[in-house]
Amino acid sequence: MTREQQVLDRIERMRRRKPVVREERITLAHGAGGKATQTLIEAVFLEAFRNPMLAPLDDGALVRLGDGPVAFTTDSYVVSPLFFPGGDIGDLAVNGTVNDLAMCGARPVHLSAGFILEEGFPVADLRRITASMAAAAERAQVTIVTGDTKVVERGKADGCYVTTAGVGVVEQPVTLSASGARPGDAVIVSGPIGAHGAAIMLARDDFGIEAPITSDTAPLHGIVAELLKVLPRHVRTLRDATRGGVATVLNEVARASEVAVVLDEERIPVHPEVTGVCELLGLDPLYVACEGRFVAVVDGEHAGQALDTLRAHPLGAEAAIAGTVTADPPGLVLLRTAFGGTRVVDVLVGDPLPRIC
Repeated sequence: MTREQQVLDRIERMRRRKPVVREERITLAHGAGGKATQTLIEAVFLEAFRNPMLAPLDDGALVRLGDGPVAFTTDSYVVSPLFFPGGDIGDLAVNGTVNDLAMCGARPVHLSAGFILEEGFPVADLRRITASMAAAAERAQVTIVTGDTKVVERGKADGCYVTTAGVGVVEQPVTLSASGARPGDAVIVSGPIGAHGAAIMLARDDFGIEAPITSDTAPLHGIVAELLKVLPRHVRTLRDATRGGVATVLNEVARASEVAVVLDEERIPVHPEVTGVCELLGLDPLYVACEGRFVAVVDGEHAGQALDTLRAHPLGAEAAIAGTVTADPPGLVLLRTAFGGTRVVDVLVGDPLPRIC
């Protein structure tokens, strides 16, 4: 047995172990979207709430109400700072929930909004956030129809947290799942990655770095609808690359589908300024969050048509085929580097970018 095969076998054995939360208290890593998050979800939440709709751990659930399926999702936003280049916690909350519904193949219709406010939070800032939410909802053609407000004592929160839930209508029969990828499929990224996470880090002003980077936060249901209209039966998986970035999303796909994903470093779209910031901070853009980009796994024979469809939409002008799906080694993501080598792209253990959404 070669050394490479020994390493792959060891990784496979580790991944097949039953997840166990070994920490006695929650850490920031549990909210980063990496291994600690996956372990927490599987060992605590999935263990307690397991059911057929929850078990796939997709971006939302398809529930049957009346004549057809309805997509349902929920998300919470604790981004710091609340206001950043390109957006704020308000439009981030609306867009994020709209995008989770879009990844289910649904047309978003209605949202709820819950606010946890800290005593002393400026009313002017709250008005700015709600105005941003209203504008984002209008752009996405959704309605905020219900909500809730709680206020906690000074020092018990960080200004404002927002929780949103959303429902959407599935208007055409599509089957989208992380477990749907097959050997021969193409992996498409809808646009340059990492801008949101980089913008948040620069907005915190902890590093004294200046760069013209704005968050890519945007509603994705329009571009997704175009893709599904053209290729309703040939799109296997859709995932918006938020916490943990593209790398985490593709690890979820590889694991759920029991396939390998092979990426080509030179074909992954990243703007130079994002690459520069990531290099200065010691980050890999593959792990940096996006809020207006998604990953699509499509039938390889229709990859060109899918790419043309995405590039015809303003949000997909820089879409690219970033990799392919292969049979081996199952459950892993590999990167062909610009230097000609190949490395494993695993799920991160720690939390390099806390509170980015």
